Amino acid sequence: MSAPTGPAPPWALLAELSHACPLRCTYCSNPVELVGRATELTTDQWAGVFRQAADLGVVQTHLSGGEPLLRRDLTEIVAAADRAGIHTQLVTSGVGLHEDRLAALMAAGLRSVQLSVQHADPAASELIAGARSFAAKERAAALVRAADLPLGLNVVLHRSNLDALDDLVELALAWGAERVELANTQFYGWALRNRHALLPDRARIHRARESVERWRERLAGRLELVWVVPDYVDGTAKPCMGGWGAVSLTVAPDGTVYPCPAAAALPGLDPPNVKDRSLEWIWHESRAFNLYRGEEWMSAPCRGCELRTKDFGGCRCQAHTLTGDAARTDPACHLSPDHALVRDLVDGPAAPEPLPTGAAPTTPAYVYRDHPDDHRAARPHP
Repeated sequence: MSAPTGPAPPWALLAELSHACPLRCTYCSNPVELVGRATELTTDQWAGVFRQAADLGVVQTHLSGGEPLLRRDLTEIVAAADRAGIHTQLVTSGVGLHEDRLAALMAAGLRSVQLSVQHADPAASELIAGARSFAAKERAAALVRAADLPLGLNVVLHRSNLDALDDLVELALAWGAERVELANTQFYGWALRNRHALLPDRARIHRARESVERWRERLAGRLELVWVVPDYVDGTAKPCMGGWGAVSLTVAPDGTVYPCPAAAALPGLDPPNVKDRSLEWIWHESRAFNLYRGEEWMSAPCRGCELRTKDFGGCRCQAHTLTGDAARTDPACHLSPDHALVRDLVDGPAAPEPLPTGAAPTTPAYVYRDHPDDHRAARPHP
């Protein structure tokens, strides 16, 4: 009998360079306990991460955050990833991107840009983001296209912008995007804090899905539209990052390594850190990466389900968030004994609508994540 070969090598790395951000997006999936600037990895430490990642098999990295442009050494970080042979994509709010900075990043090896967009209407966008930012996003998109870099938009969808999906697609076309990721909100971190204001009903989701299909037919390949399904509504569990510890690693700003960006919330995970262990050891040997690999950890109904090699039991972080047990079947799955938890959230009494654009608030519509370096408590909308 042949010995187990172990996990296949990863091909993707999410490099969270900083949790600091000029925006306070209500749907942010960063941990509620954000990493402070003083504990962030240095330029040389990130260079070491990329060298190890390339040796492990990684070919692509998203340089993300927070806002990676707040790193003064971002150009050096991009150059280090490029020297390691890793394709780099900047994931940014666009705030702080100017012509000279973009030119320096491109010279260092930056290959593409993904720009976050909250809404097609400037005022609504800034209400969701909690900061003035729409004009900066528009300028950033123009700079990226003028530089002939591939431009993608990321739109996190929720109650406050689902009905504006047509306008968002029109905006993507006007800004010259090649790809739009329409990502229905995943309820972790700050998004979980704001679930009451973000969670849409089935009718909104249905209308938005139909709109995406109409646009796909109309555009016929001119603009790629990626629809990330709303698992609270669909009754199907999404594969957890392509399977827990199967295709990617997430390195947090302080060097802690996770199998997925939301795993910081899981108790007892004991995540390793690149300051103490090599990425090779972390990928192959660490408890954090082996805990939910494969099928041995599964219980019914996952263990006997024919979908177990496709959805891998769903999201471990969502299972823990909703049931308190990360090893249970993801309640998003209609076969889960806990599926009523999500069904009741979607079909229960509707929460009051978030504040309309320009309204004078009398009660908080959202809880916002804090500004950089004040990571201790949430602040409501002023």
